[in-house]
Amino acid sequence: MADKFFKAEAIWEFHSLMRIVSGEMKIVLAENTHVFGMGDTFLVPRNRLSTVIKYPKDGLPFKCILITFRPEQLKDYYAKQKSSAKLKSWQKVKSYDKNPLLESFVTSLMPYFDMQQDLPEELVKLKLEEALTILRAIDESIDGLLSDFSDPGKIDIATYMEKNFMFNLTLENFSLLTGRSISTFNRDFRKSFNTPPQKWLMQKRLELAHYLLFEKKIKPADVYVEVGFENFSHFSYSFKKYFGYSPKRSTEGKTIKTTPAIENDLIQ
Repeated sequence: MADKFFKAEAIWEFHSLMRIVSGEMKIVLAENTHVFGMGDTFLVPRNRLSTVIKYPKDGLPFKCILITFRPEQLKDYYAKQKSSAKLKSWQKVKSYDKNPLLESFVTSLMPYFDMQQDLPEELVKLKLEEALTILRAIDESIDGLLSDFSDPGKIDIATYMEKNFMFNLTLENFSLLTGRSISTFNRDFRKSFNTPPQKWLMQKRLELAHYLLFEKKIKPADVYVEVGFENFSHFSYSFKKYFGYSPKRSTEGKTIKTTPAIENDLIQ
């Protein structure tokens, strides 16, 4: 629950089913942005990297139901079920329309918000299996995702970083997500981009910020969140140092820099 604005980078380690009870949630992915409000139900696949923004709305705090499906739970469930995985695993966030089965399930969970103690383990297991059974009943493609236990392994670093540079993660997390040790990540990164990771990340984030500000006309106070900066002051300082003018200033007639050196003091 959150009664004020909350923003964080998130690595969705497990498949996660969510229902927004009140407030609003924005999930910023590399390829698109999703905004979910009261009554929305959606599933985020595992190993997805995103920026998550939660905030109150209509005088109500952010409140949600979150169910995570861990590999050991899914393996146990599918050992007793006949999988109908006709479709390949998908990696997009999927939203679900209102459905009597889903609505009944959510209603059964609401009283647990008022509990002071943890749910009994056996009841948790039953509710997880109920959620899985409902998903399989309303989504014929879900088995392709939930019964896929393969390890993504080492992936192409250039493609991954070009797609996910705007997420404010440590290099250790980027190395983990690309299937590498930190030393291998640094070596492969320099081989692919011929520059240190921190320097490259700063340049890419600032150039994306410039595009969002002056092409998409997004406000500076909203842009810094979407391009991976911790706070507005660091973003404003870095932007002015890089481009020579403030992000709040109109840049009509100016062109974006593409290859300037980035000062070391910008990399924090």
